[in-house]
Amino acid sequence: MRTIAALNLLLRAQIELPEGLRLMTEEFREGWNISRSVDARCIEKKLLNRGWNFIKIAGGSLRSGVGDTSQEAIANALKLALRRTCAHSNAVEVEHIELTEYPWFFLARVRINPFRIQQGAVLPVSDETLPLPLIARQRRLPRQSAALYPHYGSSIPMLKEMLILSRSTHERAQ
Repeated sequence: MRTIAALNLLLRAQIELPEGLRLMTEEFREGWNISRSVDARCIEKKLLNRGWNFIKIAGGSLRSGVGDTSQEAIANALKLALRRTCAHSNAVEVEHIELTEYPWFFLARVRINPFRIQQGAVLPVSDETLPLPLIARQRRLPRQSAALYPHYGSSIPMLKEMLILSRSTHERAQ
């Protein structure tokens, strides 16, 4: 397997690319392939020359992973980060890798940025991203609030009294 480093580009296995654009990839894990030939900046230029878009999606992910070797730890962290990538993202750039070596294992923290490769300029919208209707906030409790919440506002004086009693009991004991 290829060495994983910062600025590597990963693509979904079933990604649609412009005609004539061939990328050398290698299978990574769970439906993702790692690009052997290009990084995010290079593919962006190639896509723009063909009239396609390379859109950065908000919501990068930072995940940690452990392993016996540095590459195993990075691969495990990257696997966890890819699982959290939204379904609309079909490409991911490894932005940053932080590696810590311990006596018996390696710890890697990997930050990724999701991208969308597509022909049109408009991102698809899912039901998850639609805004929820706003409900006006009530400024006062309803008139029946005393019946609904009989102890509302009464706990502070009760706690204060308990604190005073516990202090005086504690002082007497000494």
